[in-house]
Amino acid sequence: MTLSLRIVDKPKLQNPIIIEGFPGIGMIGTIASSYLAEKLEMKLIGYFASPHFPPIAAIHDYIPVSPARIYASEEHDLVVIFSELVIPAQLVIPLSEQIINFAEKNNAKAIYSYAGIASQTPDDKTYVITSTKKLAEDMRKRKFEPVKEGATQGVSGVLIAECAAAKFPAVNFMVQTAAPLDPRAAAKLLDKTLGLLDIQLDTRPLVQEAEKVESKLKEAMDKMKQMHSDYSKMQTNPMYG
Repeated sequence: MTLSLRIVDKPKLQNPIIIEGFPGIGMIGTIASSYLAEKLEMKLIGYFASPHFPPIAAIHDYIPVSPARIYASEEHDLVVIFSELVIPAQLVIPLSEQIINFAEKNNAKAIYSYAGIASQTPDDKTYVITSTKKLAEDMRKRKFEPVKEGATQGVSGVLIAECAAAKFPAVNFMVQTAAPLDPRAAAKLLDKTLGLLDIQLDTRPLVQEAEKVESKLKEAMDKMKQMHSDYSKMQTNPMYG
């Protein structure tokens, strides 16, 4: 198997919302979903593994973890999936299928994807792509901006197409950004969507410490790129941060 989902804990979930955020434009998905998992003190329940992943472990709070992992909160009936590495193209479809299978097995209410849209002049709208017409109408009533025509790529793009084909409820939430790393846009996206989850979360630290978040994330991504391109030198270039 090119990609496997390894579950290390099984929380008691009812009909969870699943949020996924993978590296993309502005790194908005990764920033927003990882901030959510951290601030809600969600529990690590699994990770993705593949021989096509670079041989890298991320280190958080002194503990080595897979860069692509899953967190859950029983209190909020919520699952968050995100990655700190770019998913290789040949794994995007298998990963999307794994996420949908996980959602179905856990009776998930819906899958929400967080992502960015490149724009030199970002607006304040939150755009959505939905897997069903019913969801599109619901999102329109909630003042989100449905995307009628265009294209979307990466994990969130393939995932929403797979969900549409399977008639599984899913929404891609997107905000515009002109930055390669944009914590401010990620905070805006969280502010616009957390009401759907009935979750109260202060995103001001994400905005106030935007430069620190950008620096930390850039350093981690740069180290992963360096280690991926020449991982034989890992011993002389440890991923400490």
